[in-house]
Amino acid sequence: MSLFSLPAIATLEASLKDTEEKLTFTGVSWEKYEQLLADLGDSSTYRTIYLEGVLEIMSPSRRHEVSKESIGRILEVYLEKAQLDFWGLGSTTLRRQEGEAGKEPDKCYCLYTDKTMPDLAIEVIITSGRKKLILEVYRRLGIKEVWLWQNEDLKVYSLQNNEYFLSEKSILLPDLDLELLAQYINHPNPRLAMKEFRENL
Repeated sequence: MSLFSLPAIATLEASLKDTEEKLTFTGVSWEKYEQLLADLGDSSTYRTIYLEGVLEIMSPSRRHEVSKESIGRILEVYLEKAQLDFWGLGSTTLRRQEGEAGKEPDKCYCLYTDKTMPDLAIEVIITSGRKKLILEVYRRLGIKEVWLWQNEDLKVYSLQNNEYFLSEKSILLPDLDLELLAQYINHPNPRLAMKEFRENL
């Protein structure tokens, strides 16, 4: 039986008892990775990340999902008020065979014009030690900017000369006050967070 057959996928839930735990497989071919994606279909239960034969499968926690939805809502308030065109691609699978890399972002957006690959990817990191892997995958995918939310802190990495550099502000959205945005990410009331953020823009 193939490792990534439908029966094998059905056992993942039992293996991932802690929703932030992950399963890691090595020696996974691109064809096997593509097979897994096809078998999972549009399921939002799992996130995958693939880099040079190493495949990681994770089931995000409630805290993870709440934070990523909050970031998306607050960002979209800014984009709407600033009258900037955007296309939210959610957690669609981004992959590039020639780069041997693939991932479902927590949130991603095309800004100004619709494109095949998003300009901005947003990641909530609950488990430590994943930043380097995430950035390497996005570098190979050519994502212009990556936001990482970890330990109540928002970091912005901009792609310059095929390398990511930590930026004090968003290169894509230079007028956005990131410190203000970060204040509302874990607001206890999402509706009030959007209202208050909009009033403070």
